[in-house]
Amino acid sequence: MARGTLRIFLGAAPGVGKTYEMLEEAHRLRERGQDITVAFALDHGRADTRALMAGLEIIPPRRLSYRGAEFEEMDLDAVLARSPETAVVDEYAHTNVPGSRNQKRWQDVDELLNAGINVLSTVNIQHLASLGDVVSAITDVRQTETVPADVVPDGVVRRADQIDLVDIPPELLRQRLGDGKIYAADKIDAALSNYFRLGNLSALRELALLWLADRVDEGLAKYRAEQGIEASWPARERIVVGLTGSPEGEALIRRGARILTRVSGGDLLAVHVRAADGVASESPQALERQRRLVQDLGGSYHIVAGEDPAAALLDFARSVNATQIVVGISRRKTLAGMLGGLLGGGVGTRVVRGSGDIDVHMVSHPLGGQGTGVPRHRDLGRVRVAGGLLLAVLLPALLQLLLVFLNPQQNVATAMLVQLSGSVAVALVGGLWPAVLAALWSSLLVNYFSTPPTGNLTIRDPENLLALFVFLGVSAAVAVAVDLSARRSKEAARARAEATTLSDLSRGAAGSEDTVQSLLEQARTVFQVRGAALLSESNDGGGGAWRLLASAGDVTAGTGDENVEEIDATTRLVLYGRILPASDRRLLAAFGVHLAAQLERQQLVASRGEMMRLAESNTMRTSILRAVSHDLRTPLAGIKLAVGGLRRDGVRYTPQEEQELLATIEECSDRLDLLVGNLLDMSRITSDSVSPQLRPLRWYEVIPGALQGVPPGRVRVELPANMPEIDADQGMLERVVANIVENAVKYAPDSDIVVVGAAGGLSPAILRGRPAGELRIIDHGRGVPAERVLDMFRPFQRLNDAAQGAGVGLGLAVAKGFTEAMGGRLTAEATPGGGLTMVITLPLSTGASFDSPADRAPLEPQSALEPQSALAGSRPRPPLAGIEQDTGQDTGHGTGHASGPEAL
Repeated sequence: MARGTLRIFLGAAPGVGKTYEMLEEAHRLRERGQDITVAFALDHGRADTRALMAGLEIIPPRRLSYRGAEFEEMDLDAVLARSPETAVVDEYAHTNVPGSRNQKRWQDVDELLNAGINVLSTVNIQHLASLGDVVSAITDVRQTETVPADVVPDGVVRRADQIDLVDIPPELLRQRLGDGKIYAADKIDAALSNYFRLGNLSALRELALLWLADRVDEGLAKYRAEQGIEASWPARERIVVGLTGSPEGEALIRRGARILTRVSGGDLLAVHVRAADGVASESPQALERQRRLVQDLGGSYHIVAGEDPAAALLDFARSVNATQIVVGISRRKTLAGMLGGLLGGGVGTRVVRGSGDIDVHMVSHPLGGQGTGVPRHRDLGRVRVAGGLLLAVLLPALLQLLLVFLNPQQNVATAMLVQLSGSVAVALVGGLWPAVLAALWSSLLVNYFSTPPTGNLTIRDPENLLALFVFLGVSAAVAVAVDLSARRSKEAARARAEATTLSDLSRGAAGSEDTVQSLLEQARTVFQVRGAALLSESNDGGGGAWRLLASAGDVTAGTGDENVEEIDATTRLVLYGRILPASDRRLLAAFGVHLAAQLERQQLVASRGEMMRLAESNTMRTSILRAVSHDLRTPLAGIKLAVGGLRRDGVRYTPQEEQELLATIEECSDRLDLLVGNLLDMSRITSDSVSPQLRPLRWYEVIPGALQGVPPGRVRVELPANMPEIDADQGMLERVVANIVENAVKYAPDSDIVVVGAAGGLSPAILRGRPAGELRIIDHGRGVPAERVLDMFRPFQRLNDAAQGAGVGLGLAVAKGFTEAMGGRLTAEATPGGGLTMVITLPLSTGASFDSPADRAPLEPQSALEPQSALAGSRPRPPLAGIEQDTGQDTGHGTGHASGPEAL
């Protein structure tokens, strides 16, 4: 009997629709005439899934008792007896209740497969054993139900005949959860704040995609093995692509990008090696297109200069720890290319020879004569000198052999002219010294074969001796002329290279792309040095003291290889690694000019920022004056009216009326205290006068005090027991939570408000590179439009221009200022299904001790901050020891009050 086929529907998280997709496939198979039954499937309380099960044959589950409770499991014997063509079995990784035939459901599925029954099943990515620790680190949830590894990791799942990924965007999954399509309503808020956070879902989705892609690679590797194709699968790579400025560069970049896509992660670096003689063949327009292409593909573009393109490319590759190099090679055969191959190889060959443990990809292209991936070296270098020496030995002998047939009389003049042409050819190829060698060798041949007496080196006629000397001098003169022309051509090419580099600098400066750091990095690569630094002389009057403004690479001083360029009287550009030749000083000076311009730009940006800060301060003062003149007048008017009524002669009030007037006075006084306190807090925040007293603190220590005064039953608190400690100021944190909760109570009057904490685990939130804890305050009110989220944290903002009685709009601004003063972050998110979620993120406690005993002691009320009621006397205000206190008339109105719901 043939074994059945297993088809698994893989999901990144619960609720993505695995069971739904599996049941839809069951209906499709049924419509095609297959005999299909539902061996075991759960609707998880979802109406859509339950509706799909209608119309399918369902084998009743087996009921088992365990520890006094009833459980349903697949009736394996009934399914085997029914023996359908295909069986639907949900939850492949499920652990069976004790008393079942097998411990795991995948073992039940194995029996069905061995019986020749095809199986449709489902599994989530978190149930794969190989990813258990990764998923736990992401979600803080330990998976107890996993599919074992078998012979290979996740082998029990990998051996499935077909795996379908059921994938939906994380945002849509959260929306489905918020709409109640996955969990019951009382579990939604906690799920959204923990397992179903957007970052968690995105990471799980990426894991699922990568795992499935890895299985696809296995299938391809199996195919290649069956076909006898050798293949290697690269790990994370750093690929360097050599560019020449010719059109083939785009093909090389795309080839490097395709190589990079084979692995998870990696870097693509395109480098243009600008040799002194390589500018003439490069196209600035092509280089600009290639630079943009590299950036579009997520890579980086670099320019380096070097006399030897192969050596410069290898040096750059080693400096960035590259694993592979991609260079181009033309399919067209040229004389220079063939001669270079005979004399040691071209650029690509020399890159391969010097690459060491770096893999080299030589990509062929049809663009002959337009570059080989890096600029061609046309100086009288080793290749041409070696070719000239070879010609100096062979060419005179070949010409002399030719003279035997063309000049049987051995005429001296004819022989000299022929050999002179050969020396000129050698000079054109190899320069001075090969031409001198060719002239000497040719003169010996002419003397031996053509000058009487022939057959020896004796010269009988003085005129022939003179002719030989003239011949030797002409050959040397031609060689000198060729060598001088080559040097001048090299200098001109270097000037063009410098001009192109200056053009790149100017373009970057005009586009505001360059920064001081990027300019230093560019200088380090262009001049091929180990480090570049920008130094500034301190203004302490002592002289000789320099401080580092910025650096790139290794800037260790004292090695004697420094190059100093004076930018201005107090600023220096220093390159470390080698002494630059005089020809590079002009280009170094150009870098100094651009650095000076960049420093000036930074100063202008700083000045602009200071002006904006002053403008904001003026706006703040204006807003405070407006609040004092309008918002504070309302509670004062209420107090005056009530007091005036009580003091009026001849008017008698009942006890109930007196209590109402006294309550009005108390309520208006509390409101006045609230407004004045918020104004003072905001003033101190804007003047950077807040210095919190941080200590290890748990969220549950803060919540009760923050919720005092909130009507009972309005807020539901769900704090896991294992929430870690955070570093915070208790008074400030209570104020932050109180402001947010009361803001939610005010603007979401018909909604329940949930305070949810994320459980401490393996993957806490990250705040500036440090583990952090989160507290989420969730409401299901009308929410805030996305375009107004940033505005609501600004001072004096009210939602939808609420009436003046709603407060001056400082609650969230104060909360945000206090949170940031404690090193935290306050953000807002849209609640799935409608509403607003405020997220307080604070760094986890390091357990470090504080500088003074006062810092370690519990916060006590200070004499100037006696507890007072915040909302109609319902909540005492916690003291804030971290805020500077005013004296005189401000005493008692410091910052120890609780903010109310006047934010937005």
